[in-house]
Amino acid sequence: MTHTLHRRGDRESLLEDFPILAHVAKGHNDENANERLRKISEIMMKHSDLNFGDGVVGNKYTTSIDNILAHLKVGTHTVFKDKESLTSCLKELKEADAGISVVVSGCFDVVHECCKEAGIRWHLTEYSLGVHGNTDLLPPEPYLEILTMCGHAMVAKNHVDHLIRQIKKGNISYEDAGRELAKPCLCGIFNPLRAAKILRKMAGNAD
Repeated sequence: MTHTLHRRGDRESLLEDFPILAHVAKGHNDENANERLRKISEIMMKHSDLNFGDGVVGNKYTTSIDNILAHLKVGTHTVFKDKESLTSCLKELKEADAGISVVVSGCFDVVHECCKEAGIRWHLTEYSLGVHGNTDLLPPEPYLEILTMCGHAMVAKNHVDHLIRQIKKGNISYEDAGRELAKPCLCGIFNPLRAAKILRKMAGNAD
């Protein structure tokens, strides 16, 4: 199970949100891990500048790209905004053949189509079964669309509320607010562009 799997939202929104992670298996393919993860990272960043990180050092909004690349040991993450950039990245990753598993999350039919266009045969499909228990305790759906973009739950509802207030006061733009929300998500799978669009809807509907 991957922490990139639990994103929520309608299809239109999710078609602008495709996180990728590449992860070594300790004792199996972790030899020269930094060198090979750097290679994968550089390819992914060539096709997307939305976000990038490794979950230990941080993401592009909290530290330098060079610092992240220098400390890659286990995995690397990037998020893509559309099918075209994802497909072009997958094609190049296939050609690079770094020997490390790559996981793509998103609308299944679109991801499968991207894999076909890239000449990749996917070998596993994972489903999120949603949230069970007393779901009345969860925040409203627009919040969940933002919060679930961080698979480790590092983005807080109160932070979203604070930024909406700042937006309404004219102290911050939607785009900058989206980047602020990306900072706590160390892995770099948070999509600030999508967050900005969701914040625009939330701020417009707020009292």
